[in-house]
Amino acid sequence: MKRDYYEVLGVSRQATVEEIKKAYRKLALKYHPDRNPGNKEAEEAFKEAAEAYEVLRDPDKRRLYDVHGHQGLSGAGFQGFSAADDIFSTFSDLFEDFFGFSTGQGRSRTGPGPERGSDLRFDITIEFLEAATGTEKEIEIERLETCRECGGSGADRDSQVITCPTCRGSGHVVRSEGFFQVSSSCPECMGRGTIITNPCGTCAGRGRIPERQTIKVRIPAGVDTGSRLRLRNEGEAGRLGGPRGDLYIVIHVEPHEFFKRQGNDVFCEVPVSIAQVCLGDTIEIPTLNGSEQLKIPAGTQSGKVFRLKGKGFPDLRGFSPGDQLIKIKIVTPTKLTERQKELLKEFMEIEKEKKEGGFFKKIFKKVEFS
Repeated sequence: MKRDYYEVLGVSRQATVEEIKKAYRKLALKYHPDRNPGNKEAEEAFKEAAEAYEVLRDPDKRRLYDVHGHQGLSGAGFQGFSAADDIFSTFSDLFEDFFGFSTGQGRSRTGPGPERGSDLRFDITIEFLEAATGTEKEIEIERLETCRECGGSGADRDSQVITCPTCRGSGHVVRSEGFFQVSSSCPECMGRGTIITNPCGTCAGRGRIPERQTIKVRIPAGVDTGSRLRLRNEGEAGRLGGPRGDLYIVIHVEPHEFFKRQGNDVFCEVPVSIAQVCLGDTIEIPTLNGSEQLKIPAGTQSGKVFRLKGKGFPDLRGFSPGDQLIKIKIVTPTKLTERQKELLKEFMEIEKEKKEGGFFKKIFKKVEFS
């Protein structure tokens, strides 16, 4: 009896395609025939995982399976895999993605051609308030650019181009490693498939040269430490006319002396006097965009948190902005004038009278009675 496909891969029924792929990759690595030679149980587990992945990665098959189970798939003509070779044939691209090389069972490689440039990463640090309001920065990066002298060919004007004797023009060499055939760029021609007799004097035959470039980066409001911005076609130039890579900007936000971020909310602590919380007051509160008036009701306790709706960080996905949370902190004065001392002494005497006739009187009665 066949096991549930979700159980086979160890994922929930709400799993995304990426989660399903990740789970299958783990099982494929564990039960791969090359790692378990002659192990029939591993081979069966390998086929079972592949069958589960084949169904759950396909929206139509997955929908049919969710509604009708294994019988629904059988009725639709899906029979699974009879051998490991079927799996390699079906998932040749996937295994190249998993292992970084060809299984030797999939598509044959074509000769060398245009190659996409590498992606680049740049870490940038911005101020706390810049993260809240958005900003624009200029950054300077070094990246490979197409050589202007040779147009990226790597050849001098009088150079001759001959077929690489090592790879015979394919641009890659293949070596066997157990079950796999591992393909890599030819070390002789660097993947070109040809050798240049007179390389370009500017780029030394590489076709690209490092140059420093200044790029403007618009940072949207609401970013946080770890946020990534993708600038398309701002990475390194491709080889032999290939497209550029992308530039990824990784954000780091400096801490603020007054504000702290909590998700999209912003938190701050405001010092007030005992008179302000006893009598009530209206105070001016700094926000991410100027200042706001905050009314403190009479009798407010230390630690009370007030909320200013919509005064937090903007949401990068376009949802409602966060709020500003203000925590009240009563500050005890360390230096008092004589007049302040007199008033506080009078206040203390009144409080004593109230307690003696109220709370403490009740306590003393309970003690005497017991």
